[in-house]
Amino acid sequence: MERGRTETVGSVVLDYSHYPEQDFYCDGASEDALLELVQKIPEEEYPQAIREACSWEVLYHLSDLRENIVEWLPMDKSMKVMEVGSGCGAITGSLSRKAGSVTCVDLSRKRSLINAYRHKDCGNVTIHVGNFTDIEPDLPKDYDYVCLIGVFEYGQSYIGGDTPFTDFYKILKKHVKPGGRIVIAIENKLGLKYWAGCREDHVGAFFAGLEDYPEGGAARTFSRNGLEKILRDCGEKEIHFYYPYPDYKFMSMLYSDRYLPKVGELSNNLRNFDRDRMLLFDEKRVFDMLIREGLFAQYSNSFLVVAGPEPETVYTRFSNDRAAHLCIRTDIAEKDGKRCVRKFAARPEAAEHIRELSENGAYFAKHFENSGLSVNRLEYKETAEGCPYAELEFLEHTRTLEELLDDCLQKNDEAGFMRLFDRYLDVLSANDGEKQDFDLIFPNICVQGEKWTMIDYEWTDTGLLPEDIARRALHCYGLENAKRMEHPIVKRAMERVGLDGAARQKLGEQEIAFQRSVMREKNGKSRTALTDMRHLIGHRAVPWQEFFARADRKRVQIFEDLGKGYTPEHSYYRYDAYEADDLIHARIECQAKTKGIRLDPAELPCLVQIHEILWRGRALTKEEIDRCLFTNGEMLDRQEGRVCTVLFDTADPNISVRLDVLDQEETAGETLEIRAQIAWLTGEMLADVRARIGRAEQEARAAQEALAEHKSRRKGFWFQR
Repeated sequence: MERGRTETVGSVVLDYSHYPEQDFYCDGASEDALLELVQKIPEEEYPQAIREACSWEVLYHLSDLRENIVEWLPMDKSMKVMEVGSGCGAITGSLSRKAGSVTCVDLSRKRSLINAYRHKDCGNVTIHVGNFTDIEPDLPKDYDYVCLIGVFEYGQSYIGGDTPFTDFYKILKKHVKPGGRIVIAIENKLGLKYWAGCREDHVGAFFAGLEDYPEGGAARTFSRNGLEKILRDCGEKEIHFYYPYPDYKFMSMLYSDRYLPKVGELSNNLRNFDRDRMLLFDEKRVFDMLIREGLFAQYSNSFLVVAGPEPETVYTRFSNDRAAHLCIRTDIAEKDGKRCVRKFAARPEAAEHIRELSENGAYFAKHFENSGLSVNRLEYKETAEGCPYAELEFLEHTRTLEELLDDCLQKNDEAGFMRLFDRYLDVLSANDGEKQDFDLIFPNICVQGEKWTMIDYEWTDTGLLPEDIARRALHCYGLENAKRMEHPIVKRAMERVGLDGAARQKLGEQEIAFQRSVMREKNGKSRTALTDMRHLIGHRAVPWQEFFARADRKRVQIFEDLGKGYTPEHSYYRYDAYEADDLIHARIECQAKTKGIRLDPAELPCLVQIHEILWRGRALTKEEIDRCLFTNGEMLDRQEGRVCTVLFDTADPNISVRLDVLDQEETAGETLEIRAQIAWLTGEMLADVRARIGRAEQEARAAQEALAEHKSRRKGFWFQR
């Protein structure tokens, strides 16, 4: 309940001392739905809610995978953290678990309430609501960490002026104690995904960042050189660049200048959860080229910059898109020039999994003793907080068996390939124990000269034959790169172990079953993998040929009435108004003295269901829409929760929003947003829709007439009585 200028939600305190009593940043109905959701269900039910919603907004704000970007940071309960731009609390929970206290700052009251409700049991979290520049003077200057995750790019909106980003950083730096760190996660303006056909994350247009934001916008991202220059200009001397992959939002791997990716590692590039994208080229092949040329750091999709003392971690990999009891994190740490590998339980429930990993290491070390395959040495340990982890030897100057096999394919060296494959089969046959590592695939064997080492033994089974494991290894080899399976050498290796079409189909089914088992919680409920969410949300990756073939059909024409009606001279086309094949999200920035905006969604008959209209950042009410919305189509019955559905029996459909009806305020720089869903209609489909509407109207009239006749008869009956 609210007391003066503060409010408590559970154990979380919201401070409104500087709140201007209005949210200037709001996503409308989606935030209302999020707030209702976090008020009703506990955190453990978020994965199911994400699955049911099939919405980018719910996935983005509530997925626990968002925490990966900060979960690896060296932090303990003696530390104070400030989170600037905390939003709906995607990383607040992780910071709260790791640090002694967390101070959040956010402009939006609604987003801060979402954060508070989802973390209501966190007694070490305070949320300051309002403009950062108003709140900042009252904040302490002794934070161990200041975190800006997806926030620094809005510096010009926070600060203003000619040098907003340097000014912003200097203000932040004042609040960091000696030996503290500033952490910035941000998209790379030159990220490979933007060259390959992804829209710019903030403005939603193709190539906007690459063209240096020609149409402006609230956000600005930077190249590595540009970001580093800002920090150097602010006097920062210790700057450490990390490279989240595929990006910082849903990071699964984190590289650094001390540990860069190897050729073949970056294959998970289809991550367009929020909108459709083009496919202009094969990103994996281009990443491989950039890695070989030493250019990866310039084209990483995102940056994570740590300003301050360098963390020990040089690389981390999260395997936590799974059931909680199987979630782990693998770090490569470096101290005094010496490296080691550490595997942590990424969730408390996974502590037993770490212990089992330790037991597997000891088991395979014994049973592969005379096989020519050594097992990477593992030591079971616990952190100062009592969290278990496994520490393994870091193998220097090695290559994976997969890399060596690829070299043979490139050289067409069948003898070399078969020599390696035969030794692999011999190793499998030498295991004299009942337990088998069924995930002993080619990337999990490191080769250093004649020494072969098993580096991963997480998944085990019994009753497997060596050829079963070999078939799966070859199957996985092909899943990562289908072109491998077309090579004659690989085909002959497949024949050696009986991997024919039927066997591959069976392995595919087994792999699906295995992946499902990994996603199944102990209570029987299943988590939905992130890769599956992309398909469920419905956003496509479209080959460029198909994309451009559809471009004319999917363009939206915008007309502006500047006082003389709608004319072609004051119109333009928008090719970025489609978020997906059938979803329109048009953001229209108005000129001065704009009287109305007309949107032509297509150039053929169609059905358009208008979901939402926003003016000046606020969703219009039904009454306001009834006053300002005009179309040349037929309004069908209004559905619950929708604005309306319109049938356009014309090749020139249009939707007009009269701004002069809503208010008489100046319109320069103001934004009108229209969200709608469209279904294009062929002549046959239109005729069918018309026929169905006609039948429905006829049936309705018949029902009304029958009802009237029935009432008349009842009246006569009572009269006669």
